[in-house]
Amino acid sequence: MMTTEDELGGSEPLTKQDFEALARFRFGIRRYLRFSEETVRRHGLTPQHYQLLLTLKGFPGREWATMRELADRLQLRHHSVVELVNRAQKQELVHRAPHPSDARAVQVQLTANGQLILERLSALHRDELRRMGAALTLPTWDALPDNGDMTAP
Repeated sequence: MMTTEDELGGSEPLTKQDFEALARFRFGIRRYLRFSEETVRRHGLTPQHYQLLLTLKGFPGREWATMRELADRLQLRHHSVVELVNRAQKQELVHRAPHPSDARAVQVQLTANGQLILERLSALHRDELRRMGAALTLPTWDALPDNGDMTAP
């Protein structure tokens, strides 16, 4: 894929150490994702189901979300989220409840079983992140954006 001069932003050239830091970070992300995929599958879930459960439990300010909110957080199309929730509901990981103020929407919530599985898997994920330590530490550059822009490295 070609980039335009504007996308490069006139930044300074990267050094060998920059490339090594980026490669190390990327490797750490991939290693963590592989660990996650294998771990959740050993516990009978798909990686997508684990992401759904984690998104529900980690939703800011509450422990439920609408389909639209889940689609945004999971970066999926609405119909894909509906199918994912349908499959998770069949496994008794989540359930739907009426939205208190919007009759067109539903709340998706964890079941007790979903909560229990999520707690077990998340503890394993937290422990793996602790073991990985520096592999997932962002490279330190003077000009990293401080506005929450996740597109930097």
